[in-house]
Amino acid sequence: MNPFTFASASDVGEALRDIAGHRGARFIAGGTNILDLMKENVARPPRLIDITRLPLKSIEPTADGGLRLGALATNAQTAYHDEVRRRYPLVSKAILAGASAQIRNMATNGGNLLQRTRCWYFYDTAVPCNKREPGSGCGAIGGINRIHAVLGHSEQCIAVHPSDFCVALAALEAVVRVSGPAGERAIAFSEFHRLPGDTPHIDNVLAPDELITAIDLPPRGFAEHCAYLKIRDRVSFAFALVSVAAALEIDGGAIREARIALGGVAHKPWRVREAEALLVGRPPTEENFRCVADAYLDGAHGYPHNAFKIELAKRAIRRALGEALHEPR
Repeated sequence: MNPFTFASASDVGEALRDIAGHRGARFIAGGTNILDLMKENVARPPRLIDITRLPLKSIEPTADGGLRLGALATNAQTAYHDEVRRRYPLVSKAILAGASAQIRNMATNGGNLLQRTRCWYFYDTAVPCNKREPGSGCGAIGGINRIHAVLGHSEQCIAVHPSDFCVALAALEAVVRVSGPAGERAIAFSEFHRLPGDTPHIDNVLAPDELITAIDLPPRGFAEHCAYLKIRDRVSFAFALVSVAAALEIDGGAIREARIALGGVAHKPWRVREAEALLVGRPPTEENFRCVADAYLDGAHGYPHNAFKIELAKRAIRRALGEALHEPR
């Protein structure tokens, strides 16, 4: 057993001072990921700082007409919030596709962004994993890699990001707001998570002494034409083999803007803006959807057990775009 101390913070400043004063300390809110990691001896923080009392649970409009999601609002509260369902149904659909009702009732928005990969080798401390222990090797590359990445991976790591919520946030181009010793800063969602490169143990750009306070959704939510498609081994409580968040703006029978983000295929939610641009100004036809799907998977590389994901992702993109087009709210 790994001993640790426990503290509870009453405001953001207190939480930041506490974590800055204890090397290796971790924040805990819903605990739906960190507790799993501790049980499996993957994470061994010497101190846990409870942040559930911080005033970060509200969901409210922003000055520019968007919507601010408090970092400590639960996934369930967010998915069922009237404004989220009305203006950002893509977010609601993605959250409700993830985990189980019980977990969504506990998991927080900020914690969702920080959850770690569900790679089998990452959780098994008896096998090598560069994400868990840098320099030890990647057991997945030569092992059973059915659930692993086909895009954006490296020789050091082929793990995938597990979140559904994050795929929708990537498509909508959300902004992550954080606080730290140097003050507050805003991080474009596309820049928040990292590709593995030579440092797969670093999942994101958040500093160890920083805290996510909110997630800002932009004014446009693509509510009229959007879809979230998740392909998985089980209908409930399973992580995506491939997922797609698709959003379209249609004007006069032509696509004015297209947003597509993929989950289950890379170390972070995957977007290819150059491929999305292929749809702009064109009619929303099956042939044009096929072209963008092919472009999205250009350069994809599979392994012995997961090469099927490449064709699966192409088909999922086409299907999700079709659903976004034909199922307006």
